[in-house]
Amino acid sequence: MARRKSTPAVDDDFTEHILDVSVSDEIRESFLEYAYSVIYARALPDARDGLKPVQRRILYTMDEMRLFPDRSHVKCARVVGQVMGQLHPHGDSAIYDALVRTAQAWSMRLPLVDGHGNFGSPDAGPAAMRYTECRMAPAALAMTGDLDSDTVEFRPNYDGKATEPTVLPSAFPNLLVNGASGIAVGMATNMAPHNLVEVVQGLRHLLKHPKADLSTIMRFIPGPDLPTGGKIIGLDGIADAYATGRGAFKIRATTRIEQVSPRRKGIVVTELPYQVGTEKIIEQIKNLVSAKKIQGIADLKDLTDLANGTRLVIEVKNGFNPEALAEQLFKATKLEDSFSINAVALVDGQPRTLGLLELMQVYLDHRLDVVLRRSKFRRAKAADRLHLVEGLLIAILDIDDVIAIIRGSDDAASARARLIEVFDLTEAQANYILDMPLRRLTKYSTIELESERDELNATIEALDEIINDDARLRQVVGDELGEVAKKYGTPRRTVLLSSSGATATASAAAPLEVADDPCWVLLSTTGLVARTDSADALPASESRAAHDVIRSAIRTTARGDFGVLTNRGRLVKLNAVDLPTVPITAQAPNLAGGVQLSELVMVDNDEQVLGLCTLTGTGPGLALGTRRGVVKRVTPEVLGKDSWDVIRLDDGDEVVGALELAEDDVELVFVTTDAQLLHFPASVVRPQGRSGGGVAGIKLGAGAEVCFFGATPNSDAVVLTVAGSSDALPGTDAGSWKLTDFAEYPGKGRATAGVRCHRFLRGEDQVITAWVGPSPAIASATSGSPIDLGPVDGKRDGSGRAGSQPVGGVASGAARDDRAPDGS
Repeated sequence: MARRKSTPAVDDDFTEHILDVSVSDEIRESFLEYAYSVIYARALPDARDGLKPVQRRILYTMDEMRLFPDRSHVKCARVVGQVMGQLHPHGDSAIYDALVRTAQAWSMRLPLVDGHGNFGSPDAGPAAMRYTECRMAPAALAMTGDLDSDTVEFRPNYDGKATEPTVLPSAFPNLLVNGASGIAVGMATNMAPHNLVEVVQGLRHLLKHPKADLSTIMRFIPGPDLPTGGKIIGLDGIADAYATGRGAFKIRATTRIEQVSPRRKGIVVTELPYQVGTEKIIEQIKNLVSAKKIQGIADLKDLTDLANGTRLVIEVKNGFNPEALAEQLFKATKLEDSFSINAVALVDGQPRTLGLLELMQVYLDHRLDVVLRRSKFRRAKAADRLHLVEGLLIAILDIDDVIAIIRGSDDAASARARLIEVFDLTEAQANYILDMPLRRLTKYSTIELESERDELNATIEALDEIINDDARLRQVVGDELGEVAKKYGTPRRTVLLSSSGATATASAAAPLEVADDPCWVLLSTTGLVARTDSADALPASESRAAHDVIRSAIRTTARGDFGVLTNRGRLVKLNAVDLPTVPITAQAPNLAGGVQLSELVMVDNDEQVLGLCTLTGTGPGLALGTRRGVVKRVTPEVLGKDSWDVIRLDDGDEVVGALELAEDDVELVFVTTDAQLLHFPASVVRPQGRSGGGVAGIKLGAGAEVCFFGATPNSDAVVLTVAGSSDALPGTDAGSWKLTDFAEYPGKGRATAGVRCHRFLRGEDQVITAWVGPSPAIASATSGSPIDLGPVDGKRDGSGRAGSQPVGGVASGAARDDRAPDGS
């Protein structure tokens, strides 16, 4: 079928030319133009700064309007109008939707816009733009910084009256940190957010080792870190996505079983899967209960608010197993959801599916180019200023002659020519002197000008080093990434579990009947806690869980109480029956079936769990050591409340080690940041009541603190020390490791300084990690992978060997029977 196009043509007869056009050709051409516009100008982000054009234009416009974090908010309608009028010739609703998303903390891992007002929720949209206000978030400054230093290319806007950047300098990898989603024509993108600190660690490693493989990078970036927290179940899909750009994983809500009323337990949901709201969950549960597909739910309450975050309480009827009911809800509702990664982004203007290494390399190439262009721009500015300063230095020596020449000249041109001729100046130098008011010319000091000249020469030399030395350029990029991570980085919110994380329970209708059998309660370094199905001795392999090591293990019964010790000297009472069960096998236990201890114990942001203890009131009791070198022994008396203090701490002090002693004839050990080790018998410390403040344990040097406190037998023990720099980003410095027999360290009296345990190398100024316990010592990295600590070194005060990655946790690999909670 054909269509006729009439095109007027002016000729002598004023006739009209009619053109026959194929409809299929017209549709094909028009659709291709539309598809091209959607792909490149709307839906897909640029792999360099991770922004779509509308997001980039919003941030650039806010930067031009100087809506910085220290300025007051302005109406969103004002920003939307400015973006639409100058840069983005599309509807205001599309611009406002993009602005709102960049301000939502549940959508962006690192929000770029600071919103004021109703910006919606995962279930509801925002208020109209005339009601809401906005300004740039602190992280947005890192995206737009150095735009005025010729770091990126600019292009004309849609009407050619202004210019806009083709890409932002992006001082942090926004595409990986905040993710992206979009639907184009024939393609789509969906990328998960990640933790800024982890991504920066991976980028800095890739800068130093450009040929690093994916498995090495995944030690630093083990998986996504979603803004809403939750748990990622199964890591195979993540590995596929990182390798090929396509993959899927499951996200499970964070839940815990609580006594929600005096007679009922309930399932409390504190974190939901990414992009899932409470209203959707409530609707699904109500439909399931109405259809009688799920039984045992007594009530449903949404206690979510801005102050306390997500809190969805599902009350369970008496006689129903809360764990089994939770498993049914995971299967039937969005409490467990899936996320598909489709990493499509624009690279050199072309849409490509990128794996993790490719995404990181594209960003690093962009950042290297930005820093190189910025250095060249700054060098040119410094060179221009140096040229003028040198001219001033020449003129200031004969200031009287300069003034006489200027006064004696008929016009500026003749004055310029005479200055150039007499003082051998360039035209730029002569013009600068002529343009300067006389009062400023006479005020200049030769010393000040020479000082400025020296500073400019040093600046140019430093910039030349960056421009001409690729290694120096990479170092600058790495250092700047580290500063960004230190400034904007936050701890990981999403827990990564390698297996299903399901709790072994009875049928949903079965009552909760747990026999009071002996068992072990285990705590890992990542905060997972669980109980075993028996009290058999834990084999040596049990000290290492999958991607983890066991920090503390105690014997108790399934219905018995046990205590949790924190760095504030607080003991919190818990019941073992509330913990999920993991079996004892010949292999390492998989604590993925456990729960985060933070879900059972209410702790403040700066409070940390140190270990577990029994509450029998028998035996040698507890031993505690503080950061300021105080030691205390106390018997954990059981009070009729949920928590109580077991030590009186001075202001600014905290507990660094807390453990239950297996017997009196063990050695208490202190290790300090200035590499001093002191050990003495536990019997020399007299037990005190829980209100006591302890006694002096170790004498600290100037500026030193205790970094480890524990207990160990005299024989068959080893000492691990890791030295590093105090200026390093926490969790990034692998340091130098040293493993030494404990017998090499002579015992000293309590309240003495001890002996040196580690000799620092260049760049090291403190012990960042230490551990003392029965041999062999096993460790895991902060990324979760196991670490080979190497052979035992016989020199107690020798230096360490360079570590391969930061140490995250250490435990004893010896079989556990009746040993102390820390593996001693």
